[in-house]
Amino acid sequence: MDTRRSLKFTISSQYFIYFGVLGIFLPYFNLYCYHIGFSGLEIGVLSGLRSVAMVIFPLVWGALADRLDMRRPIYILCNFGSMAVWIMFLFTTEFWPMLMITAFYGIFYAPIISFLEAVTMDVLGAEKKSYGSIRAWGSISFIVMVLVLGKAIDLYAIDIILVLILAGSLMLAIISLGIPATQAAKKDLLAPGARSLLEKRVIVFLFCAFLMLVSHGAYYGFFSIHLANLGYGTTFIGLSWALASTAEILVMIKSDKIFSRFSLENVLFFSFVVAAARWIILFFLQSAPLILVSQILHAVTYGTFHMASILYIDQLAPEKAKTLGQAVNNALTYGLGLMVGFFVNGYVYEITGSFTLFLMSSLIALAGGLLFKSHQLAVSRR
Repeated sequence: MDTRRSLKFTISSQYFIYFGVLGIFLPYFNLYCYHIGFSGLEIGVLSGLRSVAMVIFPLVWGALADRLDMRRPIYILCNFGSMAVWIMFLFTTEFWPMLMITAFYGIFYAPIISFLEAVTMDVLGAEKKSYGSIRAWGSISFIVMVLVLGKAIDLYAIDIILVLILAGSLMLAIISLGIPATQAAKKDLLAPGARSLLEKRVIVFLFCAFLMLVSHGAYYGFFSIHLANLGYGTTFIGLSWALASTAEILVMIKSDKIFSRFSLENVLFFSFVVAAARWIILFFLQSAPLILVSQILHAVTYGTFHMASILYIDQLAPEKAKTLGQAVNNALTYGLGLMVGFFVNGYVYEITGSFTLFLMSSLIALAGGLLFKSHQLAVSRR
């Protein structure tokens, strides 16, 4: 029991530090790039390149780990490797060197969270329903970091984030040494039943989910810049991100009640509609209270959508292809979807500014929701 509790503490610490670092990176790194003179297109390219890495390298490292039975060594390598590459950001503010650093950083950073999730599932075993209580530590850390750092940047300078991310990465790497050498049974690269993922209902869902994450490209890539251009300081920017994560935690805590009362299809469609409303609020309105209200909607546009999409793809995929189903879902949404969103929004930002990004995002989310709903209605009539 003590060993199991110790393992849970180690994993919770990994989530806490990983998302704490993300709480520095996600709201403030693009803002840092903006402050050192990068154009919207250049920022979009950097963000898109990170997303390319999120598509490719979790699959590459994951396949290698399964084939060689080396999940733990590769996880540790990726933690120390990403930390070492990050150091190079301290020595340049030029776009092309930073592009190269971003590429190499993504090779090692991209698989960390997927490996951590796999280890967590192995350690929890029959207690997988308690995953939310462990994952919540990551959201708590994210909230703390965006709030504290927003104030710190106001007092000092935004380039403080580079050193803080390095410090967090070092802590993450050191704690990774305590991750157990658990390993799931080896799987073929193309699992039996994988062909079922080519069924129309799966393809429609994955395409709609892809559109949902494309619509989030403006938020993850340019929301902080949008607020800065409206005249808000980093303290308010941090508060906005923290409020979104707080709302997300509350939904995670209540997830059992949500999914026992509403079908996955209805939750997903509702998430699309709320996303369309959230982005249109940011297009039309500039007042601080309404911006904060829109951030509460993150509970639905990320929280319920993320959980429902994982459960839905698990429902659609056969038993022998569930792992592959989740990998494909993650690659096409948080990988490819965000990549396209970053590239497109970076280009459009240069032409029209940030407001148009959110109008475009609203229409994309609405299109995804309507397509998903129309397909569900068509299926129900058969």
